[in-house]
Order: sequence, then C-alpha cells, then structure tokens
Amino acid sequence: MAHLFRDLSLGHSKRESTPPPLQTKPRMPPSKLTSTDIQSPLGQLASQLTDSDLRLTAYDVFLAVCRTSSSKPLSSSASASNSNSLGYNSPSQNNNHSPNSPALQRSLTSAAASKMKKALGLKSPGSKKSPGSGPGSGEGKSKRPTTVGELMRIQMRIPETVDSRVRRALLRIGGGLVGRRIESVVLPLELLQQLKQSDFTDQQEYDAWQKRNLKVLEAGLLLHPRVSLEKSNNASQRLRQIIHAALDRPIETGKNNESMQVLRSAVMSLASRSDGSFSDSCHWADGIPLNLRLYEILLETCFDINDETSIVEEIDELMEHIKKTWVVLGINQMLHNLCFTWVLFHRFVATGQVEMDLLYAADGQLAEVAKDAKATKDPDYSKILSSTLTSVLGWAEKRLLAYHDTFDSGNIYTMQGIVSLGVSAAKILVEDVSTEYRRKRKGEVDVARNRIDTYIRSSLRTAFAQRMEKADSSRRASKNQPNPLPVLAILAKDVGELAVHETKVFSPILKGWHPLAAGVAVATLHSCYANEIKQFISGIMELTPDAVQVLRAADKLEKDLVQIAVEDAVDSEDGGKAIIREMPPYEAETAIANLVKGWIKTRLDRLKEWVDRNLQQEVWNPQANQEGYAPSAVEILRIIDETLDAFFQLPIPTHPALLPDLTAGLDKCLQYYVMKAKSGCGTRNTYIPTMPALTRCEIGSKFQGVWKKKEKSQNSQKRNSQVATMNGDNSFGIPQLCVRINTFHRIRSEMDVLEKRIIAHLRNCESAHVEDFSNGLSKKFELTPSACVEGVQLLSEAVAYKIVFHDLSQVLWDGLYVGEPSSSRIDPLLQELERNLLIISETVHERVRTRIITDIMKASCDGFLLVLLAGGPSRAFSRQDSQIIEDDFKALKDLFWANGDGLPADLIDKFSSTVRGVLPLFRTDSESLIERFRRVTLETYGSSARSRLPLPPTSGQWNPTEPNTLLRVLCYRNDETASKFLKKTYNLPKKL
Repeated sequence: MAHLFRDLSLGHSKRESTPPPLQTKPRMPPSKLTSTDIQSPLGQLASQLTDSDLRLTAYDVFLAVCRTSSSKPLSSSASASNSNSLGYNSPSQNNNHSPNSPALQRSLTSAAASKMKKALGLKSPGSKKSPGSGPGSGEGKSKRPTTVGELMRIQMRIPETVDSRVRRALLRIGGGLVGRRIESVVLPLELLQQLKQSDFTDQQEYDAWQKRNLKVLEAGLLLHPRVSLEKSNNASQRLRQIIHAALDRPIETGKNNESMQVLRSAVMSLASRSDGSFSDSCHWADGIPLNLRLYEILLETCFDINDETSIVEEIDELMEHIKKTWVVLGINQMLHNLCFTWVLFHRFVATGQVEMDLLYAADGQLAEVAKDAKATKDPDYSKILSSTLTSVLGWAEKRLLAYHDTFDSGNIYTMQGIVSLGVSAAKILVEDVSTEYRRKRKGEVDVARNRIDTYIRSSLRTAFAQRMEKADSSRRASKNQPNPLPVLAILAKDVGELAVHETKVFSPILKGWHPLAAGVAVATLHSCYANEIKQFISGIMELTPDAVQVLRAADKLEKDLVQIAVEDAVDSEDGGKAIIREMPPYEAETAIANLVKGWIKTRLDRLKEWVDRNLQQEVWNPQANQEGYAPSAVEILRIIDETLDAFFQLPIPTHPALLPDLTAGLDKCLQYYVMKAKSGCGTRNTYIPTMPALTRCEIGSKFQGVWKKKEKSQNSQKRNSQVATMNGDNSFGIPQLCVRINTFHRIRSEMDVLEKRIIAHLRNCESAHVEDFSNGLSKKFELTPSACVEGVQLLSEAVAYKIVFHDLSQVLWDGLYVGEPSSSRIDPLLQELERNLLIISETVHERVRTRIITDIMKASCDGFLLVLLAGGPSRAFSRQDSQIIEDDFKALKDLFWANGDGLPADLIDKFSSTVRGVLPLFRTDSESLIERFRRVTLETYGSSARSRLPLPPTSGQWNPTEPNTLLRVLCYRNDETASKFLKKTYNLPKKL
C-alpha cells in the first residue's frame, strides 16, 4: 500500500525531499456568507477547535482517504488529457513512482448537466465563474481546476504550502503502512510523527499546527469518543495529561522518541477499542458531533466559492470523493442525507434567502431523510435528526408564525418554499420522532394541516393586534373632528381589508397544505373581533348612534367573513360546516339566547325526571285504552306539544336558531323513554334453553321411560332458572310486552306529526326564513324513530321466543316427541300456539302484527328443530317416525298459513327452509348417514380426520351438509347401527 502514498502529489511534482517554499503565513480568502441566527444542530464541540482548525483537519482526512481509495488509473476527459496547462507531471517525468494516478488525480469533466444537480432540482449557471477563475485570468489561459483534488483545495481555501506539506506527510506515512487501510490509521498521530519543525515556515506555525492535531486527538478520543470512556480508563487519563502539558509547552513529536512513544501508546489504546462492528478500524474522528462537524465542512465545499449560492459544476465527482471519508468519520447514507439537508438549508439562509433552488433542494433531501427516519430507530441518529429538524422548523416557524410581518411583495415568492420545508420537518418530527404520535392511529393526525392551521391563526392574531392598535391611534387622532368613528367601527373596516388581502395573497399559497386556508383565516379574524364586540355588547345600556354604527360595521364584517369561508369551503367534505361552527354570530341577543337555553334545559330536565317517575308506575295494561298503548306515552307526547307551544311564545327574535337545541333535547328525552321502557324485557337468547350433552339411544332398554322422565325434570329445572327473573313481575307478560310494542309504534308514528307542527310554528314566526323550512335536518327528531324501530324489533323477538320456549315449554320442550313419537305429537303445541296467536291479534296494532306472528313462526321452527336435534336422551326417532315428523311440520306451517288468511306462503317458505332441508335426514338409513357424516367431516377437517374422526362443534346453524347436524340425527336415531357407530367413534353415553 506504500505506493499509494508515494503517488504524484496534487497538481505538483514535488518529492518527499523537496523543501517547502519560503512563504509568509498564508491568509485564507474571506467567505462572503452572512451571519445567521441559527446554530448548527449537528452538535457543539467541547474542545477549543476553531472553524479553521476543523477545516484543515477535514482537508487532512479528505486527502488521506482519497489517496488510498484506489490504485487504478482514472479516466480523464479528452479536453483535460490534451491540455498542457495542468501543471501535472506525466508518468515519464516521474520515473521513481507508479505511473497510476490516484483518485485525487482524476481530471474533471464538464458535463452539461450534473446528475446530482438534476436530482436536487438545481440549475447549472452557465455564466457563473468556476472556482479558481478570476478577473486576472488571461484569455485562453483558463485556471479552472482540472482534478478533484485541486478543486477541493481551492474550495476549502487551503494554501498550496499546506496542501504540499500534508501530501509529503502522507507519502512518509505510506512507507510504514503496507497492507493496512486508512481507517486503521490515527491520522493526527501519524502526521505528528512525520512532520518536523523544519517542514514549517517558522516555529509559531509549527506550534499552532501541533496544538491543532493534539486538540483533534483530544476531541476525537477524550471529549467525543465513538466508544464511551470509563472513568477508570488509565489511557484516557494519561492522554489527557500529555495533551494538556503539550498545549502549555510543545513536545517534540517529529521522531520516534520517548514522548512520542508514550503519546502513541495512549492514543492507540483508546482508538483501538471496539465499537462492536468487528473491524480493525481506529476510532478517532467518528464520534458525534466531531464527525458531523468535519463532514459538514466537507459538504460545504460543494458550493462555488465565487458564487456561494451555486453548486459547483463538478458536484458528482466531488461528492463521490467526499463520501470516501465515511470510513474514517463513521458516516453512513442516513447521516449523509441529514447533514446534506442541513448544509443546503443553512446555505440558503446564510446567502440572504434569495436562491430558492437551494431551499427546494433542501426540501427534496428532507424526503430522503423522512424515508431514513422510518427505517431506523437508532437513538444517536434520532437525537441528531430531532436536533436538526427542530432547528429547521424553528427557523421556518419564526417566519411563518407571523408571516404577515415576514413576507411582502418583494419576497412573497419565497413563502411557498419555506412553508414546504417547515411542514416536511414537522411531519418527520411528529410521525417518526414523537412517541405520542405512535400511540395514536396515524389517520387521526394530519401534521401538515395542523401546522398550517397554527401558522394562519398565530399570524392573523398578531396582525389583528397591530390593526387594533392602529384603529385606536386613528380614533385618538380624529377625536376633535365632528362625529368621529368609534374604534370598533374603524377596526371592522381594517379587519375586512386584512381578510381580502389574506385571501388574495397568502391563502392561495397555504391552500396547498390546508384546503380551508382562507376559511381558517377568516374564522380567526372573526374570533379576534368577537372578543372585542362581545365586550362592547355586554356594556351596552342603551341603543346609541355609536352602538348602532359599531353593530352595523360588525354585521357587515361578519357577512363578508362568512361569505369568504363559504366560498372557500364549497368543495370540502362537510361544506364548511366545521369552519362556520367556529364563527358564532355577533348577536346582541346573546344574553337572551343564553337565558332561553337555560329555559330549555330546565324543561328537558323536568321531562326526564317525569319519565323516570312515570315509567316506574306504568303497569302496561292492555285495557288502559282502545288503542292498546301506555297512558304514559300519551302524556309525554302532550308535554312535548306544550313545551313547543311555550317555546314559540317566548318574546325572542331567534326561534329558528335555538329550535335545534330544543328538538334535540326533546328527541333525547323520547329516546330515553323508549330505552327505559324496553329495558328488562329480555331478548331472543334469554329464552332459548341450553342444549344438553350428546348421547346415543339405548336400544330396547326397559328403563328408557324412567330416564326420560328424569331428563324431563332436569331440562325443566334448567330452563326455568334462566327465566326466573321474568316470572316474578307481571309487567313482563305477553299482553304487557304487546302494549310496549304498541307504545313504540305510536311514538314512532307521532314523530311526523310533531315535525309538521314545528313547521307550522315556524311559518308564524317573524324571524323565520325560507331556508328554515327547507332545511328540515335541524328540526328533525333523529334518535327517537330509530330507537322505536329497534325496540319493536327486539320486543317482537322476545315475545315470540318467550311464547315458544317459556310459556309453551310443557307442550314443546317437555312434551313433543318425548317417549314414543307417535303418542306425543305436535297437536298440543298447535293448540297453545293458536291460543297465543289470538291474544296477539287482539292486542297488537295491525301495523306490527305481521312482524310478531312472523317472529313466532321463526321461533316455532327453531323450537321444532331444537327438539329434533338437541332434545336430550328422552327422545329417539326411527326411520319410520320421519313421516310423523314431516306431517307434524306441515301442520305447523298450516297453522300460520291459516288457509290463506295468515302469513303469505312465500314468507312461510322463507323461514321454514332450514327445517325443510334437515327433515329428509330422518328418512335416510343410518349407514348412509354415517357414510355422509364421514365424508363431510373429512372434507371439513382434511387428512387429520382420517385416523380418528373429530367431534364437530355445535354451531347452531343447522344444515344437512354440516357435520354436527348429521351427528345429532345419528344421536337420536333409534337403531343398533347408529348406536354402535357413536359408541365406537366417540364413546357417547346412553344417558346424561
């Protein structure tokens, strides 16, 4: 590897033995950058290294890594290879060294458009001067740098003497590093070893150079190490003592003496500590923030020193070489993206915020940073990310939180870029850094919209305060004039002009991130003015000319602001309702309105108490009136009528505006009545009995009847325990439940009457407008109708299943097909059903009667199937019984058809389809059933069921192709084949 350090030096033919030219101490060309109000977020160094020290160190690293990164010759452009003005030795002129040019010797090409510039959206300024060119350049004698190395030296403002000295040191270092990579070298240590006082112009320059390298070692190994130091580390204590002593009194480092050996031992001990990456790299410049500061300096060389707002034409090749420093500085692509974003942004700020390409490029880089932030949760990266974005966002928000003061016609073109950058930074901070955001669903947080919302509101509040002060000044200036305008009238006019200016200048820009930018703006101004006008109204004791003037000005302002909000929200999802809700009217009657709202609340509270009290006393008597609904329903509807009459008789001009409050409250009271009336009535599931465990038939047992009797009593006991709560209260009987259903139907039908009555009241109301009648939504009862429909549905099912499974349990669950099917058929059940259907027909309103009878039929079918498939050991069926079962089921359907006077045939067919599908199984022979059961089970469970058929779970969804249904038919099959199969396959017992 030694030849890599002995290659041709950057643009010179000087050898190691060539002494440095005699020169005075070099002075760096001044930078044209202006000072900014932002500090670098990449971290502040704890050492006393100056910017110049860091720049020189960064150049040392750059030279070292680029000279050792490649030994292959690099292609050069035709123009560069043919040029005789480069000042570089040809291979024939340097016979002592390898003819291969190192990476630094790559000739620069002048591509028409850099790929990197294109990606960043940066233009290539054709007329701008290249680095190194100047007014003194003679015609035809271009001094444009032709290699990356020379370009970097010029960009970093490094004098040739310094550059030459570093390269000589690198050549000397290379002699002892054969086979080692540059990242395994502690560069400042090797430079201290190789350069002597004789390599410098004077002792003062040498001392400054030595102190700089010692400070770099201190910064990289002690103050900001890659691997954290333990307090007890002897090497760190020793190195600290050496450096502090050397800073006071320079030591001789240019040879291998004892002091140098002690220094090397301490440095290498610290630099060689592993960071867990299993590499032999030395860690002396890769600790945060030292590495980031050095890398930031390298990235800043991408800007043309003669035009500091422009990126150099050779950015692609320059960046390629800068990235070679990653191995020494511990930089990766994520840190590069973050640092480059900061450098682009800082350059935009430092150059007067005029070159928008820089701002857009920084914003574009932020998109890459956003991807990185989502891909890693590295705490060190997150800390730098947070610091950088906070700095960017802080700068942007300082301008955007008062954008009326920041932007004018001269710089308004910069606003969009600054907003975009600030929003991008905020999104990453909120979505990828904030822990609170991760706890929320991402759809709940729109970062961009929230930030823009904040900027608009903040800036307009500031602008409003300034207009307020201006209006007060105008009032004082005109107090001696006749009839001076009141302050709030002046303010209303100024605020109106501010709103127009906002919508023409700023809202079109901000609308890109917030669809309702203008709406938010006028809502903010509305709110600001509201604070003043409400205070004014509260102090009005009498209607004076000034008061009229102010109120008229306020009314005009409000209409203008609302109009802007409506026009802005025409395409929004809610039509701007959210924004309009932010703009409560400037009504002089606000106090009256509050009193009316209090009146409404009192009435509603009383009504709710009445509901609680009367429903406790309600007995739900079917004979209470001819229509069969509860007296309490009649009373609550009467009270609501009286409340509406009283409301429209109130002497206020705002009936339409306050009516929604009243109707919503009355709606909730009625809903509360319905919910309370249906509570405790049970549901469908309350009455369905628990299915007994599966058993098989005991063929020919003489004790069969005994077990059936015992089973019957057990079933009865289990079922009765479920509905015990229903038996003790007569208000939950079938007639009483029917009265509740009638009541819900009556309330539902009265809602339309109530709404028509409200419209009639509005027609007689002076303050009502056409839209008050056309916009029915605000007057409508919405909760009560749906509550009534739901209540009818729930109680209808409850009545049906209570009749079938509870009231008729003796003839269904405890009687049907118990023992011998032929002697326990369905006739008793049909008689009881018919009796209950008569009660329903006489009690329930005809509009809901069909629904309840349909639910009773569904419950009857469910009960019939439950007896056949889950009736317990007291039931057993032979194939011959199938005809009995089918005949009984036909009789059940005929009951509901009632020779055409009952339910429609298609409705009966629809709800009896499940039973019709299952009944053929009772005609099928046991062998076929067993074979079908095996096949269906194998299809359901796959190959795992081949060795042993699994016991299919009970789904309750009976179906002739469902394994559990088939199994249950076998369980109740009274023959030897089925019993043996169940014994062998599942070892089912013959009794519970």
